[in-house]
Amino acid sequence: MNADSMSPPQLLPVGMTTGINNLAEIWVYLSATPLFGLTITLLAYVLADIVYQRTNRHPLANPVLIAVAMIIAVLTLTHTDYKTYFQGAQFVHFLLGTATVALAIPLARLWNELRARAIPLLIALFAGAATSVFVAVGIARLLDAPPLIVASLLPKSVTAPIAMAIAEQIGGSPTLAAVFTVCTGIIGALIVTPLLNLLGVRDWAARGFAIGVAAHGIGTARAYSVHPRAGAYASLGMGLHALLGAMVLPWVAKLVL
Repeated sequence: MNADSMSPPQLLPVGMTTGINNLAEIWVYLSATPLFGLTITLLAYVLADIVYQRTNRHPLANPVLIAVAMIIAVLTLTHTDYKTYFQGAQFVHFLLGTATVALAIPLARLWNELRARAIPLLIALFAGAATSVFVAVGIARLLDAPPLIVASLLPKSVTAPIAMAIAEQIGGSPTLAAVFTVCTGIIGALIVTPLLNLLGVRDWAARGFAIGVAAHGIGTARAYSVHPRAGAYASLGMGLHALLGAMVLPWVAKLVL
């Protein structure tokens, strides 16, 4: 009996073994560079969007929520800290400002209509902003939350970059503010459709503006996926609430903290 006959059997085909080795080499390379964070961010969102489309854009299949869950799972399984992940993910974060500015394009096309509805929109804006503050402060006081939590929770309905800056200015934690803001956006995107259907709100402008004021960018993305008119009004609501929050919330904080 020769030596070849004594060798262990091949468990996997040669081609599959080579493919696995190639994937392992790619993983080792990515995990050691900033491309790791960028790659898993893009890949997670692509997969989440596929699920979203396959479920006929069901609110519970929100791609942001699914992508966040997938990224958390990967970081946990690979024991990767957030700082290492963000070295690559910051490139996507940088594009957030560009995407926000691009939202002005559909607003420019509706300029005449927006001017005619300026008064009702401003009333809705102040009502939505005031409700956000009352709910945040009310829940925090009910749970006897410390001032740090209250200050971090106060700008929860303002878009994330501005919310973080406001929280830092009024004595809160920018990190907690970002978490509260993202959670608010995801919850808003999940419940907006069934809630507004239950309330009998059918006008796309009203639906879009409401979700933009209440749930900022994530809610606006949900509005665009449902109807372009709702998306345009959602971007208006998000922008106006961000501007109002930056000017008013520091003064509100002095009263409630």
